[in-house]
Amino acid sequence: MYEYKCGYVFIDAMKFHSFHGVIDQELLTGNDYTVSVRAGYDITRAMQTDDVNHTLNYAAVYEVVRREMDRPSKLIEHVAGRIAESLFESFPLILSLDVKIVKHNPPMGADCSGAGVEIHLTNYKTK
Repeated sequence: MYEYKCGYVFIDAMKFHSFHGVIDQELLTGNDYTVSVRAGYDITRAMQTDDVNHTLNYAAVYEVVRREMDRPSKLIEHVAGRIAESLFESFPLILSLDVKIVKHNPPMGADCSGAGVEIHLTNYKTK
């Protein structure tokens, strides 16, 4: 027997071509991004029942992320916040979220594989 422990569902490195940025050219041509999401929730029922209704649906999580990546913004911090807010709203059983967005080829003259933002949020409404 075991106690409840928070489990996680994650989708790693979803690829998008989106139009986020402060520079006008970024909004016109876009850039390549990867987004990773890790959602913490009570995984106990899914472990015990083997029933898909007791877990987070990967496809539904992806659709929320895709929808938010399709909406242009100046700051990827804003996009990450929208993704988190939409996921919390769509899936009330989510207790915590990690969202990571990487912009590939950022216009800053540096030789790097990307720059980005990573946030960790807790859904206190579920407690």
